[in-house]
Amino acid sequence: MVRTPLTPEERERGEHLGRLLREARGDRSMASIAASAGISAETLRKIETGRAPTPAFFTVAALAGALGLSMDDLAGRCALTPL
Repeated sequence: MVRTPLTPEERERGEHLGRLLREARGDRSMASIAASAGISAETLRKIETGRAPTPAFFTVAALAGALGLSMDDLAGRCALTPL
């Protein structure tokens, strides 16, 4: 299966998501948030740095829960056009 290349907008949205998650994590360790979300610290690192610009929905939902973020707010802040 060949993956369709991401558009520049999709990459930008992924980088923005990563920044939002990093800001929400604050001083908490990457390892503790990743463990709370049930993912690896390396996966969280890739999301935060934009190297994984399209994480799975359930991964984002788990991270939002671990960080105390609303999925509605997070989705609105990552939309390509304002909702």
